[in-house]
This record gives sequence, structure tokens and C-alpha cells, in this order.
Amino acid sequence: MELKLLSKEELERLYRTEMVFDFPKSELKPLSGMLRLIDLGLYEPLLAVEDGEPLGYAMIWRTQDGRGALLEYLGILRGKRNGGLGGKLLALLEKRYSHLFGEVETQDSPDPAENELRRHRVGFYLRNGFRVLDYECALFGVHFNCIYCGPETDDGKVQAMHRDVYASYFSPGHMERYIQLPLAPGEIIHPAPEWVEER
Repeated sequence: MELKLLSKEELERLYRTEMVFDFPKSELKPLSGMLRLIDLGLYEPLLAVEDGEPLGYAMIWRTQDGRGALLEYLGILRGKRNGGLGGKLLALLEKRYSHLFGEVETQDSPDPAENELRRHRVGFYLRNGFRVLDYECALFGVHFNCIYCGPETDDGKVQAMHRDVYASYFSPGHMERYIQLPLAPGEIIHPAPEWVEER
């Protein structure tokens, strides 16, 4: 398996045929935001390919200094899941990026089946070299645990890289309103209908 950097046109096709089905609208960044980040040199849309066959994808949002990488979206293409490909894809990402961090939904849904799915998702990352960090965040009204894979042992330093990803893109006012990172214990999560782009 190898990673291929997608063109804007390839990303748009993947977004419309896979990503809109793989992620809830409240968690999926608009395509226009991804394209804007590519223009800024901060976004790497990657396709996992083996023997010319596409298998999965990862959307990576880099820090300004290039040290850290937010694993924003990870997916295995429909019809190819449950065969261990997700772990192989993560292993490639861990080799490519020295500091890899991400967000997984907290297990606070009123739906027990949804919480079980979220537990399974966290377990997948833990089995593949990640650990849960000592801070949480809320992005556009969605509550997340934060995870990390890399050599850094100071969660505060990971948090600084994590926050830098968003702060380098959004204005201070947008950060204040929509990006609660870190989320303080007991802090009320700001409601938001979905990902909101600045105009």
C-alpha cells in the first residue's frame, strides 16, 4: 500500500462519492474549505492505493511550521472495509508524520448503539499506536476526545500544535465562537449547526 496525493479534481470526486456518506454533516468540512487549505499549502488529501487499486483515504491538515499533522478524516472505501486496511493506512501515516493527532467523538450520545460505535472507533486508534490525550475539545458544537501518535509525552505541547492548526486558519473571533480547544471541565459547548466557514 502507498499514499498518493490527490489533485483538487480527484479530491472533489472522492468527497462527493465517499466522504459525504462516511461522515455526518455536522462533522464534515465543506469541500470549499479543503480546497482553500490546499491553496494555502496546509492540506494534504491522500489516497491509499495498492497495485493501482484505491482502498482508502486520509485528509491531513498541517500546522504552519509543518511539525504537526491533524488527521482530520480517515476512511476505507465502501466494499473494502473490515479487512485490516485501516490499520495499514494508519501505519503509513505514522511513518509519514512525526506528530499525528486527531479527534474522536466522545461517548456521550443518548443512543447506546452510537456510543458502542464510538467506543469501537477509539479502540481502533488505541490498538494502532495512538493514546487519548488529557484534554478534550468541541468543534462547531461537536464534543471530541483528542488522540495522538508520536514521540511527544507532554500533552500540553501536543495541544499547542493542535490549536495552531485551527488558529492559523480562523480569525480570533471565529476561534472564540466555534473552536473550544481545549474544552475546560464543565464548559458549556457552543451550539453550531455544522462546520461554518468565514466569509
